[in-house]
Amino acid sequence: MKKLRVGVIGCGSIASRRHLLEYQQNEGAEIAAVVDIVEERAQEMAEAFGAKAYTRYEEMLQDETIDAVSVCLPNYLHAKVSIDALNAGKHVLCEKPMATSREEAEEMNLAAKTNNKKLMIAHNQRFVPSHQRAKKLLDSGELGKVYSFKTTFGHPGPERWSVDGRSSWFFDKDKAFIGALGDLGVHKSDLIRYLLGEVSQVGAFVESSAKEGTDIDDNAVCILRMQSGVIGTLAASWSYVSGGDNSTIIYTEKAVLKIEADPDYPLIVQYSNGDIVKYELAKIQSNDAGGQTNTHVIDHFVESIIENKEPLITGEEGMKSLDVILGALESNKTDQMVKLGVLVDMN
Repeated sequence: MKKLRVGVIGCGSIASRRHLLEYQQNEGAEIAAVVDIVEERAQEMAEAFGAKAYTRYEEMLQDETIDAVSVCLPNYLHAKVSIDALNAGKHVLCEKPMATSREEAEEMNLAAKTNNKKLMIAHNQRFVPSHQRAKKLLDSGELGKVYSFKTTFGHPGPERWSVDGRSSWFFDKDKAFIGALGDLGVHKSDLIRYLLGEVSQVGAFVESSAKEGTDIDDNAVCILRMQSGVIGTLAASWSYVSGGDNSTIIYTEKAVLKIEADPDYPLIVQYSNGDIVKYELAKIQSNDAGGQTNTHVIDHFVESIIENKEPLITGEEGMKSLDVILGALESNKTDQMVKLGVLVDMN
């Protein structure tokens, strides 16, 4: 079977610790090219993975033998580079958040449709075993009505993860556009949509308090109302100076689901009759694991292309998850609840 030839655009931490390693492990893919504006970085990754190095992605896109690309760049470049790649006839896996505006996201989706190419957004929480098991329980109806939820993603910040440390683009508002909300919060907006359906309204408090020398957001607490009427909270933070939190708690009529809230059991279901079920599942991927855990994002992307099927997180799905975050920013700016593009006066 012919292997899928892929190019990775951007050779920072997310590429070197996730995309490149997972493409290398995938039997259906071959890493053909890597791109980075820092020539030494591109050359280092090219030598490590047996690929051709480029410093300009436009030049790499001219290679007609490359079937697909990963876009692992600062947020403000996601849309432009993805659209260029789609127009060049490549399938695209784009890191989150997919864009910095709804207009950009719509242009990305249009380019994918026009060129009949796959566009997938790298939201990895849908592939976590505890999240998938929780969804099955919720969808089965055996837990009864969902009452509320709280979902959280916090850690010390990207300086411990980014290849450029504290000087990373993550702290440059012109390049990042959004901070903790875009880095972590969008993962949880995608997860809660996956588990409980669409979000109808969002209110938020967004602050820049933990990282000196930048006005990028590093703490956010959001209130979400789902289309089903269920209400809950979403928190994203770069201020957890020791450890982290990637948990979700869902309160239902017949049980409480504790997801990624226990160090030993990724899913614990506490039933109202006193029964407790502790699920032994593969643990959620972690930056602390040194890239040794598999997110399954690359595997799913490659499979969707080879088998010509719709990926789980299409551009349209990515746009809906982005909408929640954009709504949170608008709510914080206006001191009003936001209903998917419409301000809701709470006075």
